Amino acid sequence: MKLRTIDLDKITLQSGGHQPDSKFCVVELAAFIAGEPWSDHPKCVSPSIAAFLRSWNDSLDDETRQILKPYAVKCIGTKGTDEHEEIRAWMATDWLVREYAPAWLRLAGLTKQAEALESLAALTGKREAKSVQPIIEAARKDAAAAGYATWAAAGAAAGIAAWDATWAAAGAAAGIAARAATWYAARDAAGAATWDAAGAAARAAAKKKLAPTIKALQQSALLLLDRMIEVHHEEYAEQGEEERESR
Repeated sequence: MKLRTIDLDKITLQSGGHQPDSKFCVVELAAFIAGEPWSDHPKCVSPSIAAFLRSWNDSLDDETRQILKPYAVKCIGTKGTDEHEEIRAWMATDWLVREYAPAWLRLAGLTKQAEALESLAALTGKREAKSVQPIIEAARKDAAAAGYATWAAAGAAAGIAAWDATWAAAGAAAGIAARAATWYAARDAAGAATWDAAGAAARAAAKKKLAPTIKALQQSALLLLDRMIEVHHEEYAEQGEEERESR
């Protein structure tokens, strides 16, 4: 695949879909660089990664959105098998349970509950998710008791938008029903904790209080994207190593 050369410093990512050769979202830019027809569903990009990027691109503010520009190149060539997509979907779910939710629980003063989720083994499949469901549900109930508000309200207070992107990534792969209960319980725990952390403060004050957690989770979500991208590349790297050793 011959990639188009483009100066990313001269590109400003925009939200939404666009007409050809006008403005770009991050996935449209990936299709352009890859030489594919104009699209936000490029054939060369993993469906789960593309879903993640589309959602996050449209949820971030104009300034923060530009952190996604390098991923217009990084995501090219990530299209793999259904197995790759399933692995990535579980990675997204695991991130929500063991990184995203604990961050908000800790901010709300629910340290014990945060540590309980952080100490879980990685969620890599149905069996692991089923075994930890009671722990996640307990965290959700404790967060609700601490001061529950709707998830939508909590999301508005937080402003991170990464949960939608991660859900989109998880939903892009097969077998979403197996992850749904785990996902929603962790999401609700994080949502309740987020709102409790914001309290009754004015929106501006709440944003300031939540800003460090939002920034940390944005960086964590970028690392998640990197790990999802590496799934396909690591397999080929391992195959290459095996071939070299067999010679």
